[in-house]
Amino acid sequence: MKQWYEKLFDNYGEQYDKESFTQGTSGECEFIEKELHYDKSIKIIDIGCGTGRHSIELTKRGYLVTGIDLSESQLKKAREKAERDNLKIEFLKHDARNLPFENQFDAAIMLCEGGFPLMETDEMNFEILKNVTKSLKSSAKFIFTTLNGLFPLFHSIDDLHETGTNKEGAHYKSDGFDLMTLRDYNITTFTDDDGNEHQLECNERYYLPSEITWLLKSLGFTKIEIFGAKIGAYSREDKLATEDYEMLVIADK
Repeated sequence: MKQWYEKLFDNYGEQYDKESFTQGTSGECEFIEKELHYDKSIKIIDIGCGTGRHSIELTKRGYLVTGIDLSESQLKKAREKAERDNLKIEFLKHDARNLPFENQFDAAIMLCEGGFPLMETDEMNFEILKNVTKSLKSSAKFIFTTLNGLFPLFHSIDDLHETGTNKEGAHYKSDGFDLMTLRDYNITTFTDDDGNEHQLECNERYYLPSEITWLLKSLGFTKIEIFGAKIGAYSREDKLATEDYEMLVIADK
């Protein structure tokens, strides 16, 4: 049986690129470049690459990127976009919980909830982190964003989605936030690329910064830094706050 995140991205490539949260690609890639010291010799893996927006932008800037996603429909859109720009990018269909790579990449990016933290269990989310780690060389950098567990303790997730959605994007209605598991249960309504409307029962895991630090330390990362994540404007100046819906994690192996 397909999980909600598989159904959501089954036929959603066109609509996904119109979402408000996908509009900050250029600024996000500028930050990634800076973190990677503008070293064009490195190999990057983009986990949960979706329609390839970061992979394509980084390739345009001269980096070698491999994009991974579970959704054939998203990958098809990514390949079309790359072809249109005459870019050669390997976009591969893989489950991030079971990646075939070992010690192959100098850096990994996993942005905008690309897989992690959408899995049904904490163990499955951890499998994603484990597989990314395995794919990286012994000295490497891992940059990702994830849902900030401090946010729903102080703010309404519904209020955020009301102010943050554009008219044609997906809409979320929270069904309750579970304090014991830090999972938000919600009904997501969206229109697919053929104009059909769907409703899905979803749940997403929010993480506390201390949890992320502990998970990454247990995987051998030596330096873990966490900041607030502002769409299109990632910055080390943004100290993580309860107002931040997402956190930006930078980890060094």
